[in-house]
Amino acid sequence: MAIVQGRTRAQLRQSIGNNLEAIHTGTAYDAGSTTTLITLSVLGGDDNWKGYWLVVDDASSTTTETRIVTAYSESAKRLTVQQALSFSTVAGDTFELWKDIYPPDMINEFMNQAIIDATGHFYDPVENLSLHTDGATQRFDVPSGLSMVQNIYYRSKVDFKRLHACSSAFDESVDSDITVSLDTKQRKQGAQSNKFVIAAGASAGDKATDSITSVDISGYDYVEFWVRSTAATSAGNLKLHLDNGTVTADGNDLESLDIPALTANTWTFVRVALSNPESDTAIVSVGLEMDADLGACTVWLDDISVVANDTAQWNQIPRHLWKPDREASDIVLDSDVHGIARYNLLKIVGGDKPALMTSDSDTSEVDEQYIIARSMALAYASRSGGPQTDPDNKNNMAGFWMAQAARAQRAFPILTNVRQVA
Repeated sequence: MAIVQGRTRAQLRQSIGNNLEAIHTGTAYDAGSTTTLITLSVLGGDDNWKGYWLVVDDASSTTTETRIVTAYSESAKRLTVQQALSFSTVAGDTFELWKDIYPPDMINEFMNQAIIDATGHFYDPVENLSLHTDGATQRFDVPSGLSMVQNIYYRSKVDFKRLHACSSAFDESVDSDITVSLDTKQRKQGAQSNKFVIAAGASAGDKATDSITSVDISGYDYVEFWVRSTAATSAGNLKLHLDNGTVTADGNDLESLDIPALTANTWTFVRVALSNPESDTAIVSVGLEMDADLGACTVWLDDISVVANDTAQWNQIPRHLWKPDREASDIVLDSDVHGIARYNLLKIVGGDKPALMTSDSDTSEVDEQYIIARSMALAYASRSGGPQTDPDNKNNMAGFWMAQAARAQRAFPILTNVRQVA
């Protein structure tokens, strides 16, 4: 793994500016206005800073804005900008002054260009646990946040307890706008699932619950289950509740867990961390709540279990038994996988394309020495020319920094067994 220190875009930009000898940083010492900044951090006579780029970081928010300096008053210690800021400057605001030949927005763009150039040579490591086999499905959508896959593992063993097999219909407390039945066609485990037909008259807070034999799940940390909905949902529109009495879905249950966003008419395997496992010593009720008005729709639940996550044992699926379909953005398993991982959670080990930095608080996922060196090379190259127009030898400096960037790139982790999926 390349070493990344976690410096922000602003800090990296300032490092680049210092290397270019193009930046001066400071702090406002008194209140100014939307067009002025008062500081003791700069020196020089009147209009010494005229034409410089001013980057101001509002101390009271995350707002950072760039303007051109049109005047400087040495006696008032006041910088004036051409276009008003969206905020008034105050004592404590930090700022950067950049020479006009190196606009800070251009430097930001060069940093992102460096990240783009690193793509394919570097990936942000990712482990994904969102897919689960069912003995039939061979083609899976590539989970979001994955651009390449190195290995796929199946969970061969884990300490778990099944809370509800969904082979009996929820009937403890069911609101009148919800009809519960067993479905032998739409199912994932066993012979049936629970089918909840929600009428148009249902409203947020309606629920269906079922009693279970008291079970101590305090030694477990995740609940896992299958869910499907005919309506697309946002995270939290549906909730799973667990309690030591009949689920009330009023905020007082021991566990009230948001079900993630669902794609309409698609089974989704859900893993949600328990909120208060240490209190879950006598769970006797399970409930499904509609926490938003989804209109008339149908929801299915199947195989509700709890697991002790750290007890999982993982076996690798041989590489010849899976392949990516980049055009469809799918991972395709060979039918032989069902012989070794018929009903198992999958772990995908891979990586994502490094994210671009779009705000000054963002940090780079790519080695910072590479980002700085590559940006330096691009900055010098953008302002170089022939012998008559390059008295500062910027062309040679661009070559020097490009070599430094290449050296930093060689320190990237060696990528093995990479299969691109997006």
